[in-house]
Formats: sequence, C-alpha cells, structure tokens
Amino acid sequence: MGLAPAARDSGKKTGNNRRMRGGNRALKRVFYLSAFASLRTTPASRAFYDRKRAEGKRHTQALIALARRRVNVLWAMLRDGERFRPAAA
Repeated sequence: MGLAPAARDSGKKTGNNRRMRGGNRALKRVFYLSAFASLRTTPASRAFYDRKRAEGKRHTQALIALARRRVNVLWAMLRDGERFRPAAA
C-alpha cells in the first residue's frame, strides 16, 4: 500500500510503476483506513474518490490517491500551524 508510486524503469522498459515498499507501514495503513472511513462521512472526500473512479482508476488506486491527498492536507496544516477548516459547500 504505497501512497506515492515510484517509477523503477530499467533499460528499455518505461512506466513500470510499482508501489513503494519503504516507509512506516502502520502509518500508511492509518491513512488508508482514514481515507476509506471518510468516504461515508465527508462529501469532499467522496467527490474526490468519485472523480478518480470516473478517470478510470480502480477502487484501491482511487483510495490511495485520496489517502495521499489527506497526507498533503495534514502536512500543510503542520507546516503552516493552521487548524483544519473544511471548505465551504
């Protein structure tokens, strides 16, 4: 379960995207499960997930994209010292 796929190209092969094996497995799982739970409770998360599915991504790929987005939001909050404020509907 990688939150950021990395290309591992070799020779003539390109686009060989594989999930990252490094990092804190427990923390990645927390973000994945958090994204999964947010589908039912957060309309913005559901809209993002539905948009990724419409782009042709599979369920797991769309969920990982949502988890990555949540990581980015959390990082921005920590960086800026801000509290979470949901976007106005």
